Amino acid sequence: MQTVRTSEELTRALAEMRGDTLALVPTMGALHAGHLALVEEAKRRAGRVAATIFVNPTQFNDKDDLARYPRPEADDARKLADAGCELLWMPAVDDIYPQEFSTTIHVAGVSERWEGEARPGHFDGVATVVAKLLLSVLPDMALFGEKDFQQLAVIRRMAADLNLPVEIVGVPTVRDADGLALSSRNALLSADERRRAVALPQALKTAQKAIRSGSDVAGVLQKAKQSLVDAGFLRIDYVALVDAITLEPIDAPQGEMRLIAAAVIGSTRLIDNLPI
Repeated sequence: MQTVRTSEELTRALAEMRGDTLALVPTMGALHAGHLALVEEAKRRAGRVAATIFVNPTQFNDKDDLARYPRPEADDARKLADAGCELLWMPAVDDIYPQEFSTTIHVAGVSERWEGEARPGHFDGVATVVAKLLLSVLPDMALFGEKDFQQLAVIRRMAADLNLPVEIVGVPTVRDADGLALSSRNALLSADERRRAVALPQALKTAQKAIRSGSDVAGVLQKAKQSLVDAGFLRIDYVALVDAITLEPIDAPQGEMRLIAAAVIGSTRLIDNLPI
């Protein structure tokens, strides 16, 4: 695997990879099995696979959170190489956001509820950096995990609105054996919190079955919230049934839907979702 850090190095490396389908896996590092599943899917879909590691400062609301974000570069690079990635781009902040940089991409509508309310400005940072990464690499496709489902919806809308010639591919969430979605944040859970955190996917799974069987949506969502409270979650930001494209809330089954949730256990905020 070739590792490059500057735009000039990237241009030269990409020139050597052209002529075959290219898939890109953008990440912020601290890689786990969920990220490596994106690489595996990329290998199935394309002849060449590249990845990026960039801890994007514009999508953090808390500077301390940004400072604490893990950056195990050597370990991440080894994992990507072992998974079959051929090119790793690790740009510096100044390379992505030079001193005169003054553009922000805002995706209206789909970014404004849910995580958008909980983390103001977060999706502007996501849309801006992903647009820059896609335009710099110009892959045939880019792969993102469905665990961050609203992020995926924002990126899809952004790419469509800007006519970016890149297919945006969503890859199903990778979970631990007990059902908890893999996340770098899981490492912040104590042993007891980790045991109780499984209530989140369990609540969504129960709600999924109930809605499919025709139960009242409002009642199902309320039961899901109560199950999280009973499990010791300290705050529930949302548990909702939404349209899978617009992410607008719906109160009765219609078309393609997602159950989405965000809740805090201990000091750790977890998110998850399931399709219906």
